Amino acid sequence: MSIYQALKDRGFIYQETNAVNTKKLLENEKVTFYVGFDPTGSSLHVGHLLPIMAMRLLQKAGHIPVVLVGGATAQIGDPSGKQSTRPILTKDEVAANAESLRKQLSRFISVETGEAHFVNNLDWLKELNYIDFLRIIGSKFSVNRMLAQESVKARLEDGLTFLEFNYSILQAYDFYILNRDLNCVMQFGGQDQWGNMIAGVDLTRRMNNKEVYCTTFPLLLDSNGQKFGKTAGGNNVWLDTERTSVFDYYQFWRNSDDDQVKKLFCYFTNLPVDEINELSSLEAPAINRAKEILAYEATKQAHGEAEARKAYLTAGSKFGFADTENKIKTSSDIVNIKTETDTSFANLPTVELSAADFEGAGMWIVKLFTSAGLCQSNGDARRLLKGGGAYINDERISSVDMNVKSDAFADGFIILKAGKKNIKKITLK
Repeated sequence: MSIYQALKDRGFIYQETNAVNTKKLLENEKVTFYVGFDPTGSSLHVGHLLPIMAMRLLQKAGHIPVVLVGGATAQIGDPSGKQSTRPILTKDEVAANAESLRKQLSRFISVETGEAHFVNNLDWLKELNYIDFLRIIGSKFSVNRMLAQESVKARLEDGLTFLEFNYSILQAYDFYILNRDLNCVMQFGGQDQWGNMIAGVDLTRRMNNKEVYCTTFPLLLDSNGQKFGKTAGGNNVWLDTERTSVFDYYQFWRNSDDDQVKKLFCYFTNLPVDEINELSSLEAPAINRAKEILAYEATKQAHGEAEARKAYLTAGSKFGFADTENKIKTSSDIVNIKTETDTSFANLPTVELSAADFEGAGMWIVKLFTSAGLCQSNGDARRLLKGGGAYINDERISSVDMNVKSDAFADGFIILKAGKKNIKKITLK
């Protein structure tokens, strides 16, 4: 199967400037393409993974990815999909974030063969002469057309700064430079980037007299219609293990809604589509095995086989395995993992709290669940407790007036659970 058809079958393609030529190029030539990531934070999260997984597929098919980290554009802030102006980061913050993202992206995009480029648009944007830029590049843009972009129109009523208005021009300039220097002929990105990407196609054609193309990915939503990539408590699921433990990362995928399983398999694993169709059509309780496979494969992509295996075994030993006899067929190497029960708590995500907070009257149970990161707010914790979903050492706690004292840590730790699947080990320092 062609890579173009594989992208179509897996649901990656949303909009294209020229579907016929894109298909022809991807099937017949070795194409250099790019995807941009603005380092507005120190870590990528699950919401960033869709373009990354598409890049992996394209690279495996023999095409050459250009991973662009926006060290310059992050200092401006993309208005796309935002209701208000992003906080302006310092140059040092952006530089530190750019390096962190480069390291995370290198887990997914292979650079060992030299068939990939990691670039930072600060390298060519920082030295621009403003007057020359306006004369040479600014003259190629119609303000009327820029105002018609959805990312701009959506912000005009609430206010759009001139700084943000320039973002589209700079992103377009990136495509022109990458085409000029690396013969990059395709850009991929999220559907909210369509206007910016079209501007890049047009500018590159005008400046380099070459035809280039762009394709967008669909906006990925969860079952509630919200942007994908947050836990039930509303927290982002990060690739940085200091912010989201590997166990919690695994559990995020394991807790997927049944009606999301097929889509998530297609986007975030390498399993064949035919196999995905079979796994996602399983009914309860067998669908839980599909979710185990999804969680294992997604975690392996982000954190490696050893960490994925550890998370799978830890979760299974605490909550049970869905298919200990491997009756459900899969090409995933999860079938090679012996599901021995680990009765220790060594691999659970751990939160260390101050022992002083548990002396005297102890810590309020509501504060304990928020401090552990199992609830976003006191209100969330109260609702969890009143709903009967809060546990300490597998004992259900329903009173919002309870305090936890230091003597609860006789074993050196306690185990907190929010619902059946969200679990933390609490130790004292």
